[in-house]
Amino acid sequence: MIYLPDVFHETDLDALHALIESYSFATLVSPGSTEPMITHLPLLLDRGRGAQGTLIGHVARANPHWRTLQEQPDTTAIFHGPHAYVSPSWYGVHPSVPTWNYAVVHAAGQARLIHEPQALEHITRRLVEAFESPRPEPWRMDLPPDFHLQMLGAIVGFEIEIRQLSGKFKLSQNRSMDDRCRVVTALEAGESGEQEVAALMRARVMRGR
Repeated sequence: MIYLPDVFHETDLDALHALIESYSFATLVSPGSTEPMITHLPLLLDRGRGAQGTLIGHVARANPHWRTLQEQPDTTAIFHGPHAYVSPSWYGVHPSVPTWNYAVVHAAGQARLIHEPQALEHITRRLVEAFESPRPEPWRMDLPPDFHLQMLGAIVGFEIEIRQLSGKFKLSQNRSMDDRCRVVTALEAGESGEQEVAALMRARVMRGR
């Protein structure tokens, strides 16, 4: 369960999907018999499957997480968007204290495991295409057949139809519009991660949110 004050609650499906697609390296958390199972991995979003979309990925067969999913398919994928420190020196209203702005999405559902080689190949090709296509010279998955089958045998795929999607975009919405604009200006002068937070904030300021 995520602590989610109303002022930071993001419910726009397109905004939630956009964050998942832009920050696709997720943390998958599943309840285990003695302690939670946690895996860090890239996940693809299929927006067109299910009311809130479907996540697609795979884990190493040596990773016991897939056995946990087999016994208890309920799981949650956490997508961490941009985040940045916010200095109270940027505000016009004082006294104030430091804080941290960030955007995260939690996607919960039940995992369906995939073992069939043909389906696994489809998953891996989709992953390769998604992450290679932006490159100037994309790597092509033209592997020797024996090696290819060996690699497919070393993974277990899965799909998670999203049943619950929660977004927390903590972007100074609890401050005055003047203070929010001051924060945007300060973050825009910072490094790339800070600029990404500023872009999310500016989009909301422009919409009066």
